Amino acid sequence: MTTSSPHRRVTDAETVTDAETTTAAAEAMAGAEARARDAVVEVPTSRRTLRPAHERWSVRFDPRAVAVGLGLTALLVLLTAALIATGDRAFTLAEVASLVIGQGGPPGGEFVVHTLRLPRALTAVLVGAALGVAGAVLQSVSRNALGSPDVIGFSSGAATGAVVQIVLFGGSAAAVAGGALVGALVASAIVYAAAYRRGILGGRLVVVGVAVSALLAACNQYLVVRAELTEAHRAMVWLAGSLTARTWDHVWLVLPAVALLIPAAIMLGRRLTLLEMGEDLAVALGVPSARTRLLLLLIAVGLTATATAAAGPIAFVALAAPHLARALTRSADGVLVTAGLTGAVLLVGADLLGQRLFAPSPVPVGLITGVVGGCYLVVLLMRAGGGASR
Repeated sequence: MTTSSPHRRVTDAETVTDAETTTAAAEAMAGAEARARDAVVEVPTSRRTLRPAHERWSVRFDPRAVAVGLGLTALLVLLTAALIATGDRAFTLAEVASLVIGQGGPPGGEFVVHTLRLPRALTAVLVGAALGVAGAVLQSVSRNALGSPDVIGFSSGAATGAVVQIVLFGGSAAAVAGGALVGALVASAIVYAAAYRRGILGGRLVVVGVAVSALLAACNQYLVVRAELTEAHRAMVWLAGSLTARTWDHVWLVLPAVALLIPAAIMLGRRLTLLEMGEDLAVALGVPSARTRLLLLLIAVGLTATATAAAGPIAFVALAAPHLARALTRSADGVLVTAGLTGAVLLVGADLLGQRLFAPSPVPVGLITGVVGGCYLVVLLMRAGGGASR
């Protein structure tokens, strides 16, 4: 009894010590979890929440993104006014405002503004916005900095459809627009089918798109070479990308697509952001990835096709606008809206530069965006190469 009792006392003490250790560990873990929750709450963020009094709804926004959007809007208004006011027949900004709202102005000013310059300026705004949003969508879907309609092949598909209408059928403006839409849809279907694998597109979208774009560009050149002189000249002018002689018909061609498809893309913006973070994470959070990608691709195709039908294949606006938008906002909030505004500013500015800098022989806007965008692409590739080497 005397030998066994101490052993029992030691065992009881060890049991009490283990229980105390377990309790202390549990308390430490609970404290760590509480500190982690507090740390998550206290993380600084650029977003702000607007919650009206006695209301159950709230709006989260990024002040920097809002400020950038307002600044781009003001710049777009100034560039558009300058595009309308300057030229062989110059107007003051007050005269432009009076003529635009229908309050009259100098003799002949209404014809110059309403018939010649305002449709061109509005077409530039709408086409630039459409290309900017389409580029942002495609870069997010492909998760590739080079993902844009002109690189992936959507613009080339629209151009092929339009060239077929011009060269083979001598189509009207409406027929050319229809051909561009069909061509963009066919090209996007080919790219999507070739890049699709087990529900994931990834970087294959860009690789396949580049190949399809090269093939369609060769087809366009063949059609132009085999065409009659008149149709070939018309096709080449259209392929250069130009806003010359734009009418209200071109405005009404692009406006419905912009009014319907850009809000649709914005509504899918949260899903788009989750897809950028990775396929597995998006699926885990309940995003139907395959269906969402298809819807976003259709939106990008529609915007690209209507923009190309109205102004021809405008190069590099869709590529550069999303990058500039992200650099300005420094966040993922409002990228689609900012990219649309940036695209509009780029195209209106390029058209203003091509008309006024090279007067009296204006340069097509597609050549201006091609030169500027080509330089931007070289810089982008050099930065990507430098990052990869590091």
